[in-house]
This record gives sequence, C-alpha cells and structure tokens, in this order.
Amino acid sequence: MAMYDVAIIGGGPGGYVAAIRAAQLGLRAVLFERDRMGGLCLNWGCIPSKAILKNADVVNLVREADKWGIRVKNPSFDLGAAIDRSRDVVEKVVGGVEGLMRDNGIDVVTGTASLAGKGVVVANDQRYEAKNIIIATGMRTRMLPGVEADGKVVVTSKEALLVRTPPRRAVIIGAGPIGVEFGHAWATYGTQVTLVEMLDTLVPQEEPEVGRLLKRSFEARGMTCLTGAKVESVTTNGKTAQVKVSQGAETQTLEAELVLVAIGFVPHTDPLNLQSAGVETDRGHIAIDDRMQTNVPGIYAVGDVTGKLPLAHVAMQQGVIAAEAIAGRETPLLDYVQMPRATFCQPQIGSVGYMEQQAKGAGFAVKTGRFPLTALGKAVAMGETEGFIKIVADEPTGQVLGVHMIGHDVVELLSGASLSALLEATTIELGFAVQVHPTMAEALKEAALAVEGEAIHIARKRGARAPASEGVPSR
Repeated sequence: MAMYDVAIIGGGPGGYVAAIRAAQLGLRAVLFERDRMGGLCLNWGCIPSKAILKNADVVNLVREADKWGIRVKNPSFDLGAAIDRSRDVVEKVVGGVEGLMRDNGIDVVTGTASLAGKGVVVANDQRYEAKNIIIATGMRTRMLPGVEADGKVVVTSKEALLVRTPPRRAVIIGAGPIGVEFGHAWATYGTQVTLVEMLDTLVPQEEPEVGRLLKRSFEARGMTCLTGAKVESVTTNGKTAQVKVSQGAETQTLEAELVLVAIGFVPHTDPLNLQSAGVETDRGHIAIDDRMQTNVPGIYAVGDVTGKLPLAHVAMQQGVIAAEAIAGRETPLLDYVQMPRATFCQPQIGSVGYMEQQAKGAGFAVKTGRFPLTALGKAVAMGETEGFIKIVADEPTGQVLGVHMIGHDVVELLSGASLSALLEATTIELGFAVQVHPTMAEALKEAALAVEGEAIHIARKRGARAPASEGVPSR
C-alpha cells in the first residue's frame, strides 16, 4: 500500500488547488473525486452559469441593436445553443484541470471516498494511507421541507443548467446569487419570471440599497419580485407547478412550468464516516481552525464543507493554506469579512468587506460615500448608467471597511476593491490613486472621494462645507 503525504477528498476548487499546492511544495498527493474534476463549481455552477449569462448579454445587445445604429431584422434566440456552448466551456475548463493533475504528478482516484480512522481513506474497496487528509467535499442543494425536485418541473440549479427551452412562466424560490442569475438569464430569453424571497430585499446578503436597486431594475424589465414572502407549499401535476406564497396576511398561488429551488446548500458530509476519526462538526459543517485543521491533528477541511464562506475563490485560498500548513510553512490568516463577493446578473453586484450596519454592529464609527454611475463618463459612453458604488469607512482613520457596487459589469472592479481591503487603504489613499480616464475604475476613486465630501463629478449637498485638506499620502 502506497503512503501519501496528503490525501484530498473532493476535486472541487478547494480540493484541486490544495492538491496542486501540495505537489508544488514537494508533497506526494492523491486526490479522490467521485465525478469529474472541478466539483460543483466547474461542472454545475460557476463556469456553466457564467457561459449562459454571457449568452444573455449578447441577446440583450442584439435586442438593443437599433440603439447602436445596427439594424437587425427578426432575430431568433436559441437557449439550447447557449446550453450547448456552456457544456463545451465546461469540457475545456475541466479538461484543463485534469491536465494540471497530470502535470503535477498527482494521483487521481475516481470514486466515493470515506475515512477509516485517522490517516486512512477507503475508496473502491481499497485502502490508502496518508500522513495528512484534506476534506473538500463541498455542499449539496438544500430543499424546502416537503418539496422534492423531480428534475423536470421542480429543479435545482444543476437541472436548471440544462433547460434548453425557456419556460413560459418560472418561479424561483430564493433571490440570492443563484436565484437572481437564473432569473436574469431566463427573463432575457422571454420567460415570465417571479422571484420569491423570504427576506426583505433581493440578494439579502448584500447592502440593502443594492438589493432595492436590483429589484427596481428587474421589475422595470417585467419581472415580478416578491420579498418578505414565504412559500407555503409546492404541488405539481406533471406539467405545471402551483406555488402557494404568503406575504403578511395575503396569500396567492403562482402557476409555472418551472420552479427553481435556490435557497442554499447543506454540507456534503454523509458518506465521509467522520466519526471513525473523531472529526467534530459545527451545525453540520466541519469545524476548523485558522490553518484549516480540524480537531484531529493531521485532518484538515477546506471549502464549502467548513461553512466559513461558500465561495469558490475562498475555497481555493483555504486549499493553499491547508497545503502550506501541512508542509510546515507559516500561513497568513484569512479575514472572511474582507473576501470579495460577486453576483453576475445584470446589473452585476460586487462587494468586499462590511456593510454599513455590519460595521456599526462591529463597533466602528462609520462614514460613507456614494457615487452614481450616471455621473461617470465611461458609463454614459457605454449606455450603462444604472447603479452606484458605495464605500463604508472608519470615521477616525478613514480606513476602507467595505465597498459595495451595482452596475453593468462592475464585478471587474472587485480586484481593486479587494486589494484596497488587503492593504488596509484609507479613503484618502484610494481617492488619491490615479485611475485611467475614461474607465469604470474612476467610480471607485470618486466613491472614496465622496466619503470625504470631495467627489469631483457630483455636486456637494447645498450648505455642506468642504473638508479641511489632510494632505497627500506619504506612501
């Protein structure tokens, strides 16, 4: 029986990145994956959904061709072709990851793996010994109590990625990133979409005013957005579904050809046999420390299964830290508050750090600045002026605590916002940094200036005094 330095269970973003980093550090690694490399994200999440959303962007551009002086007569839009393209994209990306496994000398075992005590993994009735184990099994779709997905009328995000004909009517339960992205895509292809969200705004994990603007934008396109709404029941007759929804004292029944359940995920730990090694969980998720180690020395966990922050890029960084910890390297701490977050509907949503009320709840004295995209030359030139950038800052020091954006393609601005958070930049520094004109990045600069009342391209409120100069940053 071969002895490995590290065995990774799960080949999603956290698992495959951990394997590659371990190999780079000279560790002998084996990775277990029951399906295809890339896990949920590459096969049935981030990658195929973004391919479909790109198709939706092109459809909207063609629809608005007259606006650009382009005459297009009787265009037709084929969602099936978009699905085919998305699967082609998946094959290319997954194939690339499989190549990386080979290039780095990582053994890959296809099959469901479980623990058989500390330091032993069992897969396909074979035992594999490893000095260290990293669990990266991710999560699976959460369903409403009493509601089952039949894969045809009631679907999860996985089946939704294979819908080739736009339904006439669709009800989406849950208006987080998955719900609003599918809602945007299907509405683009002509579906009458109703979003049902239990909390008070769409994308409730984002700044409330971002959710309110997205709701207005969606409703202007003819979508129905029911917030503060509870799904009482879902019944089907084989071809359509009836979704009973209550809002306060009022109840209505929505009929649709397709119902997408997008209310979140639960950790995928059932097959792991965690108890055999004594691994502890916290509300179903695997409990870890700052170096991704569980309560059992030599057993680590990364990604969604930890419940820290269910985002692929967070899982990747956790995977790097776990591999480096196993190799004996010093590892930096991850600040989960300052992890960038993105939603890829249009208008897009991007954020880093604290929301305003979160920052106040954490004990900060807060000041904010807001810059509307209507005042940005590049946005006007592109014909995409919907949205704004808001910055939350610490009043005594000016440190940027949070950046919140909504607008066309604003997710591309997250790199600058994330770097600002990592370097603990102040609003003065971010406002002083020179941005190329004309670009969308100028809005980030202007929002920082707006915190100090110094934004150039929007008027200061009448009666407000200009702040005293604090000089140019020295670094």
